[in-house]
Amino acid sequence: MELTLPELRALTSWAAACATRALPRYEARVPGDPRPRQAIAAAEAFAAGEPRTKTLRTTAWAALAAAGETSDPVASAAARAAVGAAGAAYLHPLESPHQVKHIVGPAQQAALACELDGGDAEAEIRWALSQAPPEVSTLLHRFPPGKPGRTRLGELHRRLETALRGTFT
Repeated sequence: MELTLPELRALTSWAAACATRALPRYEARVPGDPRPRQAIAAAEAFAAGEPRTKTLRTTAWAALAAAGETSDPVASAAARAAVGAAGAAYLHPLESPHQVKHIVGPAQQAALACELDGGDAEAEIRWALSQAPPEVSTLLHRFPPGKPGRTRLGELHRRLETALRGTFT
């Protein structure tokens, strides 16, 4: 399967937009830690036309470390959204259900952070869906169905994947 650079840029732009919505939740709980913001900035730079560089991977790993270092579940989910944004540029062209998590992950984690913070996850999902460019759905259709599991995070994954595949109920 081939993944084009314009498709990856569109996916990464959407992922960064989703993660940006969760970022204030992280920064309110872990002030002074720039790692999730840096991951989103790297994703935005790639989406805007910059080349894929080591910076994307470095900032994604740093945001993942930030997610693991906090005991606050809201902050952790928000940081994981940033991880997904920076990692979106490296979606693998493997026909694997695991890759679906990389497509929906930033929106899924942003919705979880919202819900854990007392907000409306469904509204967050609706926002993410309204902002998804056509390339996101096109990419998703190249992969087999994801395997989201039975957790709340899995339910958010199912809602996003189902809607992006065009079978929203």
